[in-house]
Amino acid sequence: MMTIIDLLADAAARGARYLETLPKRSVAPAPPAIDALRVFYQPLPERPTDPAAVLQQLDNAGSPATVATAGGRYFGFVIGGSLPAALAANVLAAAWDQNAGLVIASPATAAIEATALRWLLEALSLPASCAAGFVTGATMANFTCLAAARHSLLNRAEWDVEAHGLFGAPAITVVVGDEVHVSALKALSLLGLGRDRVIRVPTDAQGRMRAELVPPLDERTILCLQAGNVNTGAFDPIAELVDRARAARAWVHIDGAFGLWAAAAPARAALIAGVERADSWALDAHKWLNVPYDSGVAICRDEEALRSAMAVRAAYLVQGVEREPSAYTPELSRRARGVEVWAALASLGRSGLAELIERNCRMATRFAAGLRDAGYEILNDVVLNQVLVSFGDDEATRRVVAGVQEDGTCWCGGTVWHGRAAMRISVSSWATTDDDVELSIAAMLRVASETNAAR
Repeated sequence: MMTIIDLLADAAARGARYLETLPKRSVAPAPPAIDALRVFYQPLPERPTDPAAVLQQLDNAGSPATVATAGGRYFGFVIGGSLPAALAANVLAAAWDQNAGLVIASPATAAIEATALRWLLEALSLPASCAAGFVTGATMANFTCLAAARHSLLNRAEWDVEAHGLFGAPAITVVVGDEVHVSALKALSLLGLGRDRVIRVPTDAQGRMRAELVPPLDERTILCLQAGNVNTGAFDPIAELVDRARAARAWVHIDGAFGLWAAAAPARAALIAGVERADSWALDAHKWLNVPYDSGVAICRDEEALRSAMAVRAAYLVQGVEREPSAYTPELSRRARGVEVWAALASLGRSGLAELIERNCRMATRFAAGLRDAGYEILNDVVLNQVLVSFGDDEATRRVVAGVQEDGTCWCGGTVWHGRAAMRISVSSWATTDDDVELSIAAMLRVASETNAAR
């Protein structure tokens, strides 16, 4: 039987081979590979199995059936790859096997995460005094920030929501745009604020909230704004609405899962003007920072509000004077997500992060130009990394999307934008090269031509 050292070496070798094959394989797994997954549908073994055999089965049956999101030609769901430093840090952190909830449980990861959070605030030009915590993704980042907002607004009304819940509590008004992301609505429903009780503000042709239609705000209003529409990449008029909200003492929350990263790219700074004046921000690191899943960040201007909403006390939870990570997140026990964020930022630096974002935006512009020049309609203003394209009527567009996915050169998802079917191209990976873009454009045009010819 292999030792643990031998087993880790074998896993590393298998992982390296997997990454080496990505440029040559179909982005989507082939049907035979999916069929082979039946090997996993088996009863629980009665006796122990050699760990080397377990790893071999995972690799032999699992690796061919994965979607090649780690490669350079995956453009679906705003999914980035994993930067080399972040992937390696993930492996090392897994070997450490640390519970990152308390300083006493893991002094190393607490120190690394504290630095990573400080670096994030610097990179995004957010106030250095903000509090933050590492969570699973944008859904929990929205949840965590909105919990802090709920605490703050009800605390003003002398209501302890953490102790007494919402039964009999003063009402909170939540204002969102018509293009609000489902993760924010899910967070509101989990918090008891209701996904259907929100006031929805009409949006413009790019999905931006129309500022002139925002209702009056007050000190018990949460205004949820978007930094980066998930379809178009567009930004709500943040500067104007933040000023209005602050004058009314309303809480402004920014759902910036991927769009907030534009703050790290000087050339995109105008898109995100005023974002630093908000009260809370939800961010995904596994999107544009390209760290492994799952990695979100909840950031809050008011540290007391965040701690009051999230912190717990128990006699056995030994807490010191340093920042206790669990005081800022829903989880008590969790993996050390911040280690990968630290590694990504350390490897990129400020200039590397800006270059990654700007390069992906340039590639999105190239996608739009190549498809438009071929006669297809681009449905959005390409201001960030998102491109919406129509290949004719809805049926034709859906057929092209399905054909591109089946072709395997690249992978793009479908969506519906203002009643029209569209292909959505999201350029979010460090691994994407200019050659990947050109290969993908050629594949899209070939599939579109074949689809049209077959009708």
